[in-house]
Amino acid sequence: MTKILIADDHAIFRNGLKETLRGEFSNVTFGEARTAEEAIDRVRQRDWDIVILDISMPGKTGLEILHEMKVLRPRTPVLILSMYPEEQFARRAIRAGAAGYLTKESVPEELKEAVRKTMKGGRYVSVSLAERLATDLGRGAGAPPHERLSDREFQVLRMIASGVTVKNIADQLGVSVKTISTYRARVLLKTGLRSTADLVRYAVQNGLVA
Repeated sequence: MTKILIADDHAIFRNGLKETLRGEFSNVTFGEARTAEEAIDRVRQRDWDIVILDISMPGKTGLEILHEMKVLRPRTPVLILSMYPEEQFARRAIRAGAAGYLTKESVPEELKEAVRKTMKGGRYVSVSLAERLATDLGRGAGAPPHERLSDREFQVLRMIASGVTVKNIADQLGVSVKTISTYRARVLLKTGLRSTADLVRYAVQNGLVA
């Protein structure tokens, strides 16, 4: 029996994934999670052959969920499925322990291949992502400044660059305005930038926001 956990907050999308994968596995059972806490609880309660995780989940970021899952079940492969382009999250997800990264625009056959490969212990990345990872290894300390940010700092950078106010960011993340201001200051320090306008310009130039 193949056990697959699908963690995504959209019921229609979860159902679509199940229909796609039922045709690939003759004996499969699915678990579902709509929020970050549900996803972590499902992994805590039982072992899964693979977890398919949306990077945007209510409660916590997908990267935070991924970190917790890898602590609970280090050997369980987690395949990230995201609406965001590879250049925004893929490298960070792979480094955090994801077994693969796919965008939601991927065709069903690509999803099936990714699930098969990661369940066998492999990694699934696109050719373009593999090239980026190889380039990162080659340049070492020359990696772009945003790669030095923590996951939360990176999230705050993207939200600021997307035009979200500090107060709204604080509300969405459930922290104080002062905490977000501290994250902003750390982002400026680590990237060597001086202002919000600089952050927006940097994020756009590096493909970190749409």
